Amino acid sequence: MDHELFTLAQCLGQALQAQQKMLVTAESCTGGWVAQALTDVIGSSLWFDRGFVTYSNAAKIQMLDVKPETLEHYGAVSRQTVTEMVKGALFHSDADVAIAVTGIAGPGGGTEEKPVGTVFIAWASKVAGYKVLQQSLSGDRQEIRRQTVIIALKGLADLIND
Repeated sequence: MDHELFTLAQCLGQALQAQQKMLVTAESCTGGWVAQALTDVIGSSLWFDRGFVTYSNAAKIQMLDVKPETLEHYGAVSRQTVTEMVKGALFHSDADVAIAVTGIAGPGGGTEEKPVGTVFIAWASKVAGYKVLQQSLSGDRQEIRRQTVIIALKGLADLIND
């Protein structure tokens, strides 16, 4: 078990439970790792509603209402797509807050415009709106994915503690 991820998830769970809020995740490049970190915490069913792993564009469209035009125009790894993912996750769940992630973990798939390590993370609250962050991460596939999970969890902590 990854101690740093577990500690972050445990603290988030305590804060969510204290505020009586439920969380939903929508993940692409992390493949469910955010949800896994959260559900490693005993009692997470009290504050974790569900997780969407939408690796393909079709899944993003079908499960999260990402518009085909958004994917065609901006790509799966974009501010626009992650925004639609986080909003769709909130809409298709019973959650109060959401995390969405999309990116290029590598080793392939990068371009000059969007190199390996390009990641977009979004957080949303039904009452406080949403926020999007673009990151340029380095390392191998595992390191990029792990860094993404950490940033996603820390960003949620900021959102719910504001």
